[in-house]
Amino acid sequence: MALSRLGYVSIIFASSIVVLLYFSVQSSPRFEFLVSTHDVTTGSSEMNIQADKFTPEVLLSAPRRSSAVPDHSGRLAVYTVSTYSFESHAKTSEIRVLDITSGQSILITNDKTASEPNWLGDTNKLLWLKEGEKGHTELVQGRVDRIGNTHVAGTLSGSVSNVKLQSLGPAKIAIAFTGKACPNGTLYNKEDEPKSYTTARLYDRTMVRHWDEYETPRKNAIWYGVLEEQNGRWTLQSSWNALKGTGLESPIPTFGGKDHFDLSSSGLMFVAKDPVLNPAFNTKCNFYHLPISSFFQAPISKPQKLELEALQGAASSPVFSPDGESAAFLQMEQNGYESDKNRIVHVWSLAAMQENSESSAIAKVVTIEEQDTVWDRSPSSVGFSPDGKLLLLVVEDQGDDILFKIDLAASLDGTAQHPHALTGPGTISDVQPLRTGSNELFISSTNLVDNSVYTIVDPAQPAGARMVSSNSRNGASFGLSSEQVSDIWFKGTGAYQVHALVVKPSNFSEDQTYPLAYMIHGGPQSAWTRSWSTRWNPAVFAEQGYIVICPNPTGSTGYGQAFVDAITESWGGLPYEDLVNGFEYIKEYLPYVDTDRAVALGASYGGYMMNWFQGHPLGRAFKALVCHDGVFSMTNQISSDEQYFPNHDLGGPYWKNRATWEKWSPARFTGNWSTPMLVIHNELDYRLPISEGLAMFNVLQEREIETQFLTFSDENHWGKAISIASSINPSLPPNWSF
Repeated sequence: MALSRLGYVSIIFASSIVVLLYFSVQSSPRFEFLVSTHDVTTGSSEMNIQADKFTPEVLLSAPRRSSAVPDHSGRLAVYTVSTYSFESHAKTSEIRVLDITSGQSILITNDKTASEPNWLGDTNKLLWLKEGEKGHTELVQGRVDRIGNTHVAGTLSGSVSNVKLQSLGPAKIAIAFTGKACPNGTLYNKEDEPKSYTTARLYDRTMVRHWDEYETPRKNAIWYGVLEEQNGRWTLQSSWNALKGTGLESPIPTFGGKDHFDLSSSGLMFVAKDPVLNPAFNTKCNFYHLPISSFFQAPISKPQKLELEALQGAASSPVFSPDGESAAFLQMEQNGYESDKNRIVHVWSLAAMQENSESSAIAKVVTIEEQDTVWDRSPSSVGFSPDGKLLLLVVEDQGDDILFKIDLAASLDGTAQHPHALTGPGTISDVQPLRTGSNELFISSTNLVDNSVYTIVDPAQPAGARMVSSNSRNGASFGLSSEQVSDIWFKGTGAYQVHALVVKPSNFSEDQTYPLAYMIHGGPQSAWTRSWSTRWNPAVFAEQGYIVICPNPTGSTGYGQAFVDAITESWGGLPYEDLVNGFEYIKEYLPYVDTDRAVALGASYGGYMMNWFQGHPLGRAFKALVCHDGVFSMTNQISSDEQYFPNHDLGGPYWKNRATWEKWSPARFTGNWSTPMLVIHNELDYRLPISEGLAMFNVLQEREIETQFLTFSDENHWGKAISIASSINPSLPPNWSF
């Protein structure tokens, strides 16, 4: 399941911490932070911040650094930085270039509408996007050695993103980007829409709504074109919609982006949902290749589909090999199950694909074994090493997202491959070649105490990995350290162990006791990992004086596919029992945790579990619960968007398996609800409509249980940054203020 289903939302920090402190900590700690002025020209790549205490304000106002992209020499890397100010209630944005050797960075532009910088071939020139007038997007060229010397390389008639570039030879670069297309195939621009004199919408096919938007006739599409250089200035010649007239949509909404298409000097490849099937009830995708003989003209052929009979599920991560002659992508077996295991597909000849429609002759599923059994992990992305000899896989594994390698040549002759880890603890956000002619990799990652780390890894010698930049000096700028993070394993409901991450306060002392924050992740097919989040961040709670324990019970990812699958038709069964066992383990084996001052909180499926706690004995162990955008009534999931999700997890549609739907509904047990609760639910949550939160609040109020309801009219299931300031606003009721 996509990580987005975690529903980790920024607004929960201010509100939930206050409630938890009210019920479990007798005195609230100070909220102070110190931020120095950021050098706008040169300076360290690390942020200039030193927090007195890591608070929600520090978390949200700390500079957020993107993944970085090295230039052809491996000497420089470009990235973006965004910073939110509580004084101005506004966000600033910068594009900066890091000197990888010295660790110093220079400012390229602080235009708040600039984004997505890319290197223009083997030069010191950059191309980035800039919001133009009347809803247009400008392609801006800049130089590292002449800061401020920019020109507009082209203007696009609407909003675009996900830019990819590929050299076509001297003075020519292919460009691809995505945007919304009108039914006639042109780029959509909201400002060009004619005024409507009605708010009526008529549908004859679901989905009507998706996550936080109503469906419209406009669909995602991929455009391509050519940038040409003349006298040092690059210019976009023209661009064409590669999907016009195909009935296909890519990237796949809502979360698809660069991971759903790729660009080479000879064409495009992408994944798209099967256009014949209703996307509300199906996850089936297909892989497509579009050969492009000339980037100066519109496509002369339709995309070629590769369909593997054994793989009928979701697909992602299409990528060209470095020579452009072969490809790889990920696809699941089961249609309708978005958390199935990703299989690695290697297309060994794109040229043969044009001549042979028989999939078995041009592609195969790569077999990976570990200790003589089929590897049970599910990659989230696949790529090639710069020399094309290795497949690189980002894989979630026991609380980390790790980069693995497998030998590609051996896989071609059918030899089962064994994965070899290239990185250690943490979560990888991007992998790029370090420089031309080298197999070294430039890796962007995060962990539980640092929001951005850049590292160089040689796949041949991974033990020699070297960190080149840490945005927060390994957490020191936040007052955090890796020593605060540890692991525990406890017995699960069956013959398995359950893993949990533990985050302690920075001033932790073994001879003291601390209240417990038991944090339940969403999904449910997801997991707590060693990754940074500006939504749910365990360290924020730890710094308020809690021992934060983040368990990964049955259904969690990164512990094998069987562990993921076991939650099917057992939403309140095995995971709940695992969590009961975890609480008992904490009580018995962690003497520094005061379980008499325990609180629990969760979002999405984690919110479901808060409601399940309410109706079952474990709920009585907590002083308070926090439920953000959780499930109250299983039956009401019929009003959600992606119906394949409850249909799979609950064993079929409601009318075919009513007993299971009702068995796991928290609404059945409202007669047992008695624990104080904060309910957070938002107006634009079409995933779990706001009626779910209102129902919880109404039940708690009628039962005269201490409770509060927090909502935002412009927020969705996972929350948007716009509400950060208002969530810590003194205009809230007095008992919510800091």
